[in-house]
Amino acid sequence: MARHQEQLGAWLFRPPKKERFDPVVVKTPQLPVWTANKAHLITGYLRLFQHVTHHGTYIDGFAGPQNLLQPDSWAAGLVLSLQPLWLRHFYLCDTDPEQVKRLRTLRTQHSELDVHVYGGDFNQRVNLVLRRLRAEATFCLLDQRTFECHWETLVKLAGFKATANTKIELFYFLAQGWFDRAIAGLGDAGRLQAEAWWGRTDWTSLLAMTAWGRAHAFVQRFQNELGYTSVKPWPIYASEGERGRLMYHMIHATDHPEAPKLMARAYESAVSPAKVGDQLMLITE
Repeated sequence: MARHQEQLGAWLFRPPKKERFDPVVVKTPQLPVWTANKAHLITGYLRLFQHVTHHGTYIDGFAGPQNLLQPDSWAAGLVLSLQPLWLRHFYLCDTDPEQVKRLRTLRTQHSELDVHVYGGDFNQRVNLVLRRLRAEATFCLLDQRTFECHWETLVKLAGFKATANTKIELFYFLAQGWFDRAIAGLGDAGRLQAEAWWGRTDWTSLLAMTAWGRAHAFVQRFQNELGYTSVKPWPIYASEGERGRLMYHMIHATDHPEAPKLMARAYESAVSPAKVGDQLMLITE
C-alpha cells in the first residue's frame, strides 16, 4: 500500500502525521496591526526568516498593488527592496492586465534579481510556478480580495516539498470585515466561485460562524487536510479611524519549528518598527 501511495504523485501526496509545535498562542494584541501595516508584517517576517535561511523563494499569487495611493503597502515592491535581500527567486502573478504591467515595471526596476511575472489566474498559473521551483525555503503570499484563491490551489502548494523537511510556507489572507456582505451579493457564478474557494459544497456553514470561528475552521483544515505542522490566524484590523474593525486573518501555515516564533516577532514589529533592529539581533545571536 505504501508503495502504491508513493506512485500517486506529488499532488496526491499525504504527508505522515508529524509532531506539532505550537509555542505561540495568538490572542488579541495590545497594539493591533492595521491594514496599512499588513505589507510591513509580511516583509518584516521575511526579513527575520531570511536571517535563518540565508536563501529562499518568494511566490505572490495576487501580486498587484491593492492601493495605488499607498506604494508602501505593496508587498511585492517592499519584498524586492529588502536590504539585505537573501531571497533568490521571485514569482509574481496577477490576473488584471494593468496589474501585470505594474509587475513587469517592478521587474525592470530590479533587473539584477531573478523575477518572473505571470499574467492570468494564479489558480491556473500555479502549476507553471511549481515546475520551476528549486529545493529551498519557499514562501507563498496569498493576499486574495475575498474568494479568489481556490482550495485546490492550496492542495497543490501544500503537496510540494520545498525542502526535505518542509512544505511551502503559506501566508493566506482570509477576508473577514466584509465577508457577510460578499456572500450576500453572490450570484450563481459567485456561488460556484465560493465553492471552489472553500473546496466543498458546505461553504454556507461559514455564515453562521463568527470571524474567529471561520479563522479556526481554516486552521483546522490547514492542519488536518493540508498537513501543516503549525497554523496560526493573525488578526489584521481596519485603520483606527474605522474603530479598529477586524478586516482579515492572516493565516500562517508552516513546517519550520522556528517560524511561529519569528511570526510573533514580526507581528509585534509591524506595530513597533523601532524594535526591528532588536529582533534581528535576537535572530543572529
